Amino acid sequence: MCLFCDLAAATEKHLYEDELVYAVYDHFPVSSGHALIIPKRHIETIFEATPAEHAAIGMALTALKNIVDSTFHPDAYNVGINNGVCAGQTVMHLHVHLIPRFKGDSDRPRGGVRGIIPGKQTY
Repeated sequence: MCLFCDLAAATEKHLYEDELVYAVYDHFPVSSGHALIIPKRHIETIFEATPAEHAAIGMALTALKNIVDSTFHPDAYNVGINNGVCAGQTVMHLHVHLIPRFKGDSDRPRGGVRGIIPGKQTY
């Protein structure tokens, strides 16, 4: 049983959908508007995605950014993928995080995703 495979069928919750991917708001958001892009095909990591799925993810990122921009008006974004348990992946179905960022939401945003390992964000 896969949470994201089950969620694929719940189309009323989808912010965006095409034949290969869908998007929903994250149930445990880092910030307002935090959303996930999820392939409909069950794969665990970005490295298993087909070229068509990569393209669909890219198109969905742009469409979803426009939706989040108009609703939440963020100042910036982080885009992230956790690939594997050691990288923090907890649902073993590929999902891409679109995380809106707002001025003042972090005292030191410089380094962005480098912050996943303590002490590596500041350089």
